[in-house]
Amino acid sequence: MSVFESVLFKTTSSVIETEDLVVVVDPTWLPFEIAEIKDHVERIRGDKELYLLFTHGDFDHIIGYGAFPDAKVIGSAGLRDHRNKQQKLAYIHQFDDEYYVDRDYDITFPVPDVVIERDGQQLQVGETILTFYLAPGHTSDGLFAIVNNTWIAGDYLSDFELPFIDHSCKHYVQTLEKAAMIIENHQDLILVPGHGKATNEREEIKRRHHMAQSYIQRLIEAVQTEEGEALDVLGEEMPYPSSFTKECHEKNIEITKSEYGS
Repeated sequence: MSVFESVLFKTTSSVIETEDLVVVVDPTWLPFEIAEIKDHVERIRGDKELYLLFTHGDFDHIIGYGAFPDAKVIGSAGLRDHRNKQQKLAYIHQFDDEYYVDRDYDITFPVPDVVIERDGQQLQVGETILTFYLAPGHTSDGLFAIVNNTWIAGDYLSDFELPFIDHSCKHYVQTLEKAAMIIENHQDLILVPGHGKATNEREEIKRRHHMAQSYIQRLIEAVQTEEGEALDVLGEEMPYPSSFTKECHEKNIEITKSEYGS
């Protein structure tokens, strides 16, 4: 497996090679970065089947979709039925226009060939088995995937990034429970988050899970008790303080209040 980390938001793109296939996960961001991923795939692919796996439909994760036109696409039912496809594409065009970025492929929203609709659903290609779990919370269409001993976690369990809740705090809690189950049932995992560093250290994986769980629990408690100071402290824990992380924290509060507030 190879993990490519973008200079933007430490976003990861993974390439997993087995005897039967090559899986490219969330190819992103800048044209030269996507070209590097594409060159790597061409070197190792041979006559193997090529799959694109999208962990969710945020624009930074789908931006390289068009660079792999002959790949079969894997995504959740939520990705297939995404309600804001045009908005996500607009974000890509806005980014490219703002920074004068040219791409040599069309910008379109991924269309899954393999649709994941339930936890534990599997795809077998030759001797390779991919196992999937729905992972809503950050977004409504989130997806975990396990390929051999590699756990593709999407925008969960970063080594530095606290939870960003764009969909549902309650679903985020449930997804963290699934993550705990995966950690318990798999002893030799390589965790690859959507942002940050991959790790195969079990204690580090547990630390990241605890960090996310602690943040969510304290967020819910602060919302329920209307502790403004506690909410401010949580906001100060956000790494890379900026208008962006401030907005993300405020959205976390807004969504959590809608679900847990009095």
